[in-house]
Amino acid sequence: MSLNLNKVMLAGNLTRDPQVRFFANERAVADFGLAINRKFKTNDGQQKEEVTFVDIECWGRTAELVGQYLTKGRPAYIEGHLKLDQWDDKESGKKRSKIKIVADTVQFLGSANRGDGSGKGVADGASDDAHVDSAPSAPSKPGAAAPSDDEPPF
Repeated sequence: MSLNLNKVMLAGNLTRDPQVRFFANERAVADFGLAINRKFKTNDGQQKEEVTFVDIECWGRTAELVGQYLTKGRPAYIEGHLKLDQWDDKESGKKRSKIKIVADTVQFLGSANRGDGSGKGVADGASDDAHVDSAPSAPSKPGAAAPSDDEPPF
């Protein structure tokens, strides 16, 4: 029996504003980075912190909402799967590869209003957390808001 599992759950802060692109078929893709902090104690009792930077990709309505509502520094929870990208480097001719996360679900965490004067927040009174699935028809989790096509996910 062969067992395969490719599931990733991450929570962290965006390292850059999402870049959203649209294809000819009007399908959207968004790319952004996520920083995940890990605190631990060394053998000699010292507190240490390490940061892992991960590239995230999401598609469809999720990509559109991520591009509209998330900005650099905002916290988010991601559920998805690993994907290996491979290509030939045009300059060196060497094979290159990179692992990234394809987000199936993105949950916006923390305050939507950053208070930094960027104008990139949402209206006052919006919920602090919002949940976006790649497949809007999928059942939502208890307590999570499922966005419709004509209103924000808040």
